[in-house]
Amino acid sequence: MGAMPTKPPLRCDHGRRRQTIVESLLAEIFQGRLRAGQRLVTEQLAQRFGVSHTPIREALIELAGVGIVDLFPNRGAVVRKVTARDVREICHVRRILECAATRSACGRIDLPELHRIAKAIRALMAVPSPSESAFIQEARVLDSRLHDLIADSCGNAYLANELSRLKTLFRAFRDVAWEHDQARNDYHRIAEEGHEHLAIVESLVGGDGKGAARAMAEHIRSGIRYWSRTMPVDSNGKIETKKNAPDRRRN
Repeated sequence: MGAMPTKPPLRCDHGRRRQTIVESLLAEIFQGRLRAGQRLVTEQLAQRFGVSHTPIREALIELAGVGIVDLFPNRGAVVRKVTARDVREICHVRRILECAATRSACGRIDLPELHRIAKAIRALMAVPSPSESAFIQEARVLDSRLHDLIADSCGNAYLANELSRLKTLFRAFRDVAWEHDQARNDYHRIAEEGHEHLAIVESLVGGDGKGAARAMAEHIRSGIRYWSRTMPVDSNGKIETKKNAPDRRRN
């Protein structure tokens, strides 16, 4: 796996340790610090994170479950190649799930909490110079808060569980893309997301489930275009697309 810095032992409960490891590995894969084809060795990862083998194995199983690594008998985990095509396909699944959850949440959702979220979004959008890391963190919190509220309010435990299973992957795409823009002092997408979130909230407050689902669909479509910019490039220096990305459905 190469020399990676050892981190201090994770001081949190077992479930949170696994989640922290998953989030860390996803970020490194999407940032290109862990490359396609690279082996993830349980012993090395356990030493690096200062944990036992159990949360490492569980984290790798979770990453395999969302298609980011492959698990092989006697070989452990191997990082898969993530392309713009993968982003589109993952986001297509997300759009189906989140739009269904949004329609179902309409009329069930906590309206006072929606109003609080809308107020916080407007306050964030009014920041004149969004250059502090705290701005990014607040935008991240509000995005997660809205999407979690919708999932928790949809009235369908299976749908909510599936969204929960995939949300770490969605948010890893988001966070890497935002870090990409923060490094360039480009906060255009965060402002766009604020408007998209408000459109979702306002439709939910007005009891318009179909309108809220349409606003959610547009929000996710915008994310597809945006997140794809941070995906790996091919040998010609171009982002891999559906046309030139390898077809992995046979695997």
